Amino acid sequence: MKSTISTPYFLVDETRLVQNLEILRQVADQAGCKILLAQKAFSMFSCYPLLRRYLAGSTASGLYEARLGKEYFGGETHVFSPAYKPEEFEELLTYADHFVFNSPRQLQKFGPKAKAAGKAVGLRVNPECSTQEGHAIYDPCAPGSRLGTTLANFDESLLPLLDGLHFHTLCEQNSDDLETTVAAFEEKFGKYLHGLKWINLGGGHHITRKDYDRERLMRIVKHLKDTYQVEVYLEPGEAVVLNAGFLVTSVLETLHNGMDIAILDTSAACHMPDVLEMPYRPPLQNSGESGEKAYTYRLGGPTCLAGDVIGDYSFDAPLNEGDRLVFEDMALYTMVKTNTFNGMPLPAIVWRDANGQEKLVKAFGYEDFKNRLS
Repeated sequence: MKSTISTPYFLVDETRLVQNLEILRQVADQAGCKILLAQKAFSMFSCYPLLRRYLAGSTASGLYEARLGKEYFGGETHVFSPAYKPEEFEELLTYADHFVFNSPRQLQKFGPKAKAAGKAVGLRVNPECSTQEGHAIYDPCAPGSRLGTTLANFDESLLPLLDGLHFHTLCEQNSDDLETTVAAFEEKFGKYLHGLKWINLGGGHHITRKDYDRERLMRIVKHLKDTYQVEVYLEPGEAVVLNAGFLVTSVLETLHNGMDIAILDTSAACHMPDVLEMPYRPPLQNSGESGEKAYTYRLGGPTCLAGDVIGDYSFDAPLNEGDRLVFEDMALYTMVKTNTFNGMPLPAIVWRDANGQEKLVKAFGYEDFKNRLS
């Protein structure tokens, strides 16, 4: 991957993105459901015109995402928040088509206003069915969760306000976990679906992953449609851009302290915070596990945070100042989470079209850092 663009930069590949979108459209067509982009994972709005040719709309977690979806994506705009701010709700009504509330109190407080404005109204429920392993930070069904209404807290008197129900419990999971969750959901909340218009199965569905069982997903969707006569929504984020993005970085320095270390011009803390939050080890082109190849390095960022470490990787040859390294699967939860801690510059954003031509979409500088402060 040769480029004259200064590192670090995110690169999104049109060909790989379209491959994902074709799969998602096929699933939507064959299952008879609607698939939305979860903007919390990917908000590169310059490619929204491409995405909206395949997807039914977008989902938002608040005012700004809803506005971005309405203005740049089009189609349906859905919004969910654990708690809406009263001073923002009137503006939200101008952007969103579907409002999902987190609790009966929120539904009671804001639902009538949304209904009066002609919006679809839903309630997020918690089926209390954990299927995740090792990702407790992303488990909405964990004990004490603030996300979704449990059956014990469900208020049947508010059913006349509802058009649909929503749950979101998955994270990078296959359709067998969805099947388990749907069974728990139906046992607790299925009786309330009769007479409603839709159900939203949330995100976390790794639909475009090679080993994902799409036939099972389509059976689940068809079962819900046939049983309850409802429209079914899916709102993946990762599946839309899975393996379609890269983060290109350069080696600034190498040193030795009990092991070989390479300092890069990108930062786990600033540019790929999920490496520290999940945690996970991002794939790196032409590398191996620690000790697998001849030369092993600990890759770290240039910030003052001692734990700003991406991971240990091995290479066929020693790393040298100026070498470019390319991290893979860097479209999802990257650009949306970057920060300027230590005054770190934000990576540029680059688009590679279907002909292999790379175009600089956005570069960031001092003003972007300064304007976040006062």
